[in-house]
Amino acid sequence: MTTQPDQAGAGGAEERLTALLQRLDEAVNLLATSPDFAKPGKLPRVLDTARRVMMQDGGCAAIEARAERLEAAGVFAGSDWATPQFLVPSLTTQALKSPDANTLVIEALSELRLLAVARGEYRHALVSAEQAHHYLTQVIALNLWLLFGTPGEAEREAQGRLAELPRRLFAHLATGIGYEHIIDRLIDEIWRILQQRPIQVEPVKQMITQIAVCQADPAIDLGTSGQGADRLVSSLFGPSHASREDPGLEVYRQRLAGMDPTALQAEATGFARAMHDTGLVSPYHPVLLRHLTEHGEQLISEALGLSSTGRDCLLCYRDLVHALIRGGIHPATPQAVYGLALTLERGILYQPPVAPAMWRQLGLPLSEWSQARLNLAFGDAVSPRARLLEGVLCMLGQPLGVGQGNNPTCQSARALSMWAYNDPDYLLQMVAWAARDDEIIMHFEGMPLSSMASLSGVSQELPMDLDPVSLIVVPHLDRIYAEMGRRCIGREGDPHRWVNPEFHGWWSGRGFRINVDVASGKLTDLDAFLRHFYASYHPYYNGNQPLIHPQPAGIAVTDSAARFIGWHAITLLRASLDPTDVMRVYFYNPNNDSGQDWGDGVRVSTAGNGERFGESSLPFEQFASRLYIFHHDPLERGELARVDQAELDRVIGYLQRSWGADRLPPGGLQAATGP
Repeated sequence: MTTQPDQAGAGGAEERLTALLQRLDEAVNLLATSPDFAKPGKLPRVLDTARRVMMQDGGCAAIEARAERLEAAGVFAGSDWATPQFLVPSLTTQALKSPDANTLVIEALSELRLLAVARGEYRHALVSAEQAHHYLTQVIALNLWLLFGTPGEAEREAQGRLAELPRRLFAHLATGIGYEHIIDRLIDEIWRILQQRPIQVEPVKQMITQIAVCQADPAIDLGTSGQGADRLVSSLFGPSHASREDPGLEVYRQRLAGMDPTALQAEATGFARAMHDTGLVSPYHPVLLRHLTEHGEQLISEALGLSSTGRDCLLCYRDLVHALIRGGIHPATPQAVYGLALTLERGILYQPPVAPAMWRQLGLPLSEWSQARLNLAFGDAVSPRARLLEGVLCMLGQPLGVGQGNNPTCQSARALSMWAYNDPDYLLQMVAWAARDDEIIMHFEGMPLSSMASLSGVSQELPMDLDPVSLIVVPHLDRIYAEMGRRCIGREGDPHRWVNPEFHGWWSGRGFRINVDVASGKLTDLDAFLRHFYASYHPYYNGNQPLIHPQPAGIAVTDSAARFIGWHAITLLRASLDPTDVMRVYFYNPNNDSGQDWGDGVRVSTAGNGERFGESSLPFEQFASRLYIFHHDPLERGELARVDQAELDRVIGYLQRSWGADRLPPGGLQAATGP
């Protein structure tokens, strides 16, 4: 007769859940029908009831089914969760550990909403199913301890019974996303991001650390998952023979002291191979490099994995390289090793102003504001000057690895990338002004603009989720960019016509084309726009002239359903045939992850189609269909008449099926394209 109590218990649990859901629906209806000024008073009841629901078996599934109704009622209104497209996966850990029940519950509600979006149950206006799936995969990866571990003493002390809620939530999320594939998908995701070689790799390192913890825990059975994780884990925790069991930095220093030249060479080769394979640098690598400056200088080039170009540069600037190692490369700043290696490989130290500017950077006195900002963002494990030097080396070595973080500062990120790519001494000058003087002065049509005198920037808050250089320089650039825009108020047309060449550099083409009427938002002059773009950039129509300087451009970003999201600044880098003889546009997208699905078969590629590290690419036709602004040299125009009409029609088809669908002028595209 043992089944009777179980059945009664199950029935009791179902009745409790049903009663709670009825109360939740009443609270949600009350919130939905309340005027905006009264909603804050109704919200606590919704959150408290939702918390009780999620603590029941089946509760998370019930909340997921109500996700659209909850959001429509205003649960997220006025909070960071109201804009799910801007949520940062790495911040979820703090919310999930919060002792504040409301913070924890609203985070859980947000993730259940995104699960509904990812599974196609909720068609969201701001985030696509693919974006939601991608976000949740990262969230689960960063918080694997919630899947595999029990609450620790600290959690129980801080959260009490609340500590059970995140575990119920993650069990449901993992089931919805595909529990058995989480680790494998996570590994694929890490490799996909690393192929883009971003400067900011802390989120990736956190994911790899979680995988390592799971591998080391005998209580966790990963089954057949996790194949291929060893290369990632070893790149951080044991890239070489003497560090393979992760002995700790002090033990590793002692081992180095007893090595002969052959053993040191093996260590140097192992570290270099791991670094260039992944773009990640182990904290042991700086220990080796600093040891070699004293006891094996001839192996520094081996430890950096340099080609003949990099070795020659190292030999020419030996003293400077040694000073950079001493000043900026520490176990707490390991990525500086990769930045230094790639800077030497680029050969930019041969440009006369760059080496003196790097010597200035080594001794640069930082303002109190700069020091405080760097310490706040990165901690005080090393000095702010060393942290900034790491950022400088990474940006010079990886100019296409600059990301804008979670902020509307794509113009400033693009400028930093363009200067690092094309004019490194100008970038170093900007860093010196911003970090030392707390001010940058640029000129707009002959008039000086001070970053301290400008009223405000595009970003409403000072961004913190940036690399060290961007952290210091972007607030200044953002204010100057906004001020340049204000100086163009009242002018006919788009302000980028005048702002971009003044903001980015003299090499920005003075010819300017836009296919959207600024006043109405409708498409205009589309045929001429596309013909000029093909004639300026397509090798078949511009006399096979390669692009000399990177050029600013603007795209209409769409989601995976080809719906318009917004305008975005990118850099045109080159146009050429890919390995399958398809003409592609290669461009820089100032996001930390540039692999995106823009709908209608337009998927941005970041590897496998001839891309260099940090580049994005699309077939020429698909790229042209998302372009709305570009610059060109009016004196180097190609042959407009030769551009094939059939190809232009295919481009226009892509455009009509995506962001241009509701931008047709009265009378249709014929009015926009002309005869």
